[in-house]
This record gives sequence, structure tokens and C-alpha cells, in this order.
Amino acid sequence: MNFTKSELDNFKKTHAGLCLDNGKINVELYEKYGVKRGLRDKNGQGVVAGLTTISEVLASKETPEGRVPCAGRLSYRGINVIDLIKGRGSNRFGFEEATYLLLFGKLPTKEQLDEFIAVLSDFRTLPTNFTRDVVMKAPSKDIMNSLTKSVLTLAAYDDLASDLSLDNVLGQCLRLISCFPMLSVYAYHAYNHYECDDSLYIHRPDPSLSTAENILRMLRPDMKYSELEARVLDTALILHMEHGGGNNSSFTTHVVTSSGSDTYSTMAAALCSLKGPKHGGANIKVVEMMEDIKAHVSDTADDDALRDYLSKIVDKQAFDKKGLIYGMGHAIYSVSDPRAQVFRSFVKELAIEKGRTDDFELYSKVETMGKDIIAQKRKIYKGVSINVDFFSGFVYSMLGIPEELFTPIFAIARVAGWSAHRIEELINTDKIIRPAYKSVGEQQNYLPLEER
Repeated sequence: MNFTKSELDNFKKTHAGLCLDNGKINVELYEKYGVKRGLRDKNGQGVVAGLTTISEVLASKETPEGRVPCAGRLSYRGINVIDLIKGRGSNRFGFEEATYLLLFGKLPTKEQLDEFIAVLSDFRTLPTNFTRDVVMKAPSKDIMNSLTKSVLTLAAYDDLASDLSLDNVLGQCLRLISCFPMLSVYAYHAYNHYECDDSLYIHRPDPSLSTAENILRMLRPDMKYSELEARVLDTALILHMEHGGGNNSSFTTHVVTSSGSDTYSTMAAALCSLKGPKHGGANIKVVEMMEDIKAHVSDTADDDALRDYLSKIVDKQAFDKKGLIYGMGHAIYSVSDPRAQVFRSFVKELAIEKGRTDDFELYSKVETMGKDIIAQKRKIYKGVSINVDFFSGFVYSMLGIPEELFTPIFAIARVAGWSAHRIEELINTDKIIRPAYKSVGEQQNYLPLEER
């Protein structure tokens, strides 16, 4: 039987309605059975599902009066991420050093760091004709999907793809950390050429350059960039590379690893998690929101007009009518997101270089006003702060990075954290992660087909 398009559309709509009618669960049942929706309690505190030594996200502290919010702190292997960024100095880049720290638990000596950088550079190659045969085929605006396709296809080129020995998994992780920038940037160029009818540039990475420098080199037609641009991107990579085992994509890494799956499938699953707008795609929404504000507030220097429009956004009367000021608030942080705080100074410096101080002032005003408006209208007394996504999209736009690469840049950084979590799961557990779901469906009797 051949269906017409209208018949298929009607079938889908009708049966989607059946899914909705028969799939809806009474929200009161979650309370009745003590189910923590989203694996979080009423205060947003995550259910403890595992232990990790990789990183710590601190947002509250114990006091005689109980647990209270505090200024946020993010540590990689016990080292404050702010100290990592400060420690790189002005004469080198820090993403590679932080990656070594996440994977091996200790800061490298100069000799170890030089060797590690050389290993990453050596891995920064793709199989023969892979770019032509895989990356360039069926290009998509969704670069995250293209990246996932490439990662899964790389398994076909690995004779030991399913080997879970520690040294083999480590090698696979190092190769993916090294290749993610190439797979992402090349996928964008393929889309930009074949779908947008623009020129095609495929630049090979330079083994003498850092990850941040190579991203800019491969992305730009002339391969040129400033020292400040590369350092700001390096900072962004460090801030995005890890955020505890409970974030959605890192938890996905633990779950898939616990099933005994291979590295390529595990990283593909993590990518699928990260691409969701509630996880890795939030910075795009911030940029879209800011453009909407500029389109509807004729003079963004007019504080009253700006405040009025932000109030309309929160009241679901403006922008996408979701009631959200994107980039504000976080599942864990309330007083402050340390990543946003350290990012702020670099953002201002880059805005001055790029002649976009007016935009920076707008972001700063939205930050200040947004906190008060959300706190007042949502009656949030624990505090509201910007998160790292608030500024990251603005930074990427100043770096000339297209929106299609915003989330892939996040992935380029976070694959280091996923690698550390995969290795940790392999070392420490031998049980598949399998939480329980309580069945609350009604029993039915089977009816013969002719009686239905």
C-alpha cells in the first residue's frame, strides 16, 4: 500500500495524539513515589549517582544554619580552574596542559607536557581520503550531526575499535581529542561550500600550533589570527572542557561506558546529548536573544526601555515567549558561575580590540537588570547569576566563528572531560548503570482483534 504525503501526515498527527493521551503521567505520582524528576530534588540538588576525582563543582557550603549558596568554584583534579588559566602565563596556551591534568590526575612537568603536545600533534591526522569520503559527503547545517557521523565512521578504520584495554582506550581518546577540531571545521566548510555556495577551504593543522590556534587557522581563509583571539579561544576551551560527572553528556559517557560499549559509540552518544539546546546549545539562544533585543529596543542605552523589554521576555510576551533570559541561571550555581566570572575580563578586552564595546555594554546591562527582574518575578531568593553561556556566544561571534560551530566548539573542549570520565568508569566499576523506573500504567486485558 502506498500512502500519499497527506495520508502519512494525517497518520502521524493522529498517532502522536494517541501517544500524548496514553503517555501522560500524573505529575502528583512523582511526589507520591518520591521520584526525583531529572535526578534532582526540589531544591535542584542532584541525586548522587557516582563518585569522581576528575572535577568538583562547588556552589554551596555547610553553615550552622544549614547549607547555603556560596560563590561558585570549579576545580579540575583539585586545582581551581582560575589558577589553571592564570598559570599558563602570557607565553603559552593552557588547553593541552589542562587536558593532561584531567586524563592523568597531575600537572605535567615541562618534559611531560612537551611529549604530550607532540603526541596530540601526531594524532592530528585523519585516515586517507576520510575528509573527501566521509566529511564532505551529505553535508549538513547541523555540524554536531556531521561530527557524530564522522566519529562513528572512524571506528571502521580502527581494527581495535572494541578493545577495552586501558592503553587502547587512552589512545582512542587522544586521537579523538586531537581530531575533533578538524572534523568540526571541515564539516562546516563542506556545508558552507555545498549548501551555501561559498568557497571551499581545507587547511591542514600546523603541528607547531596549539589547539586554539589551529581552530582559527583551519577556519579562516587566510589562516590568520591575533594573539589575543587565540588566547581568548584557549580560555574558552579550558572553561568548557569539564564540569563534573553529573552534567548530561558526561553522565551519558558513564552510562554508555558501563554497558561495555566502544569509545566511538560512547563519544557519539555524548555528542548527541551535548547538542540539545538545554545543554550545549544555550549560547546560540543568547546571541539570538540579544539580536532580538537590539531589534525591539531602539536605544539600548535607555535603561527604562531595556528593562521594560527584559520584563516582557520574562513574562513570556517577547522574544521566543519561553519566559527565559538565556544565559542566566544554572542548575547548580546560584551566587556566581566561576567560568563566567573569569571569562568576563577576556570578553571586555576582545570587545575593545574588535570595536564592539557597545555590544559589551549591552551584555553587561542585561546581566545586571536580568538578575533583578528574574529574582523579583520568579521570587528566587537564593540568587541568580549568569552562566558561561551568557558570554561564550558573544565571544565566538567576535572571533568570526559561525553559529553552526558554537556547539561543536563546546564539544572540542568537552571531549577531554568525556575521555577522563570514560577511563574513570572503566577503571572503577564493573556494573551497568541501571536506575529503576516505577510502573504506574493500568493493567489491560488482551482483546482478540475482531473484538476491538
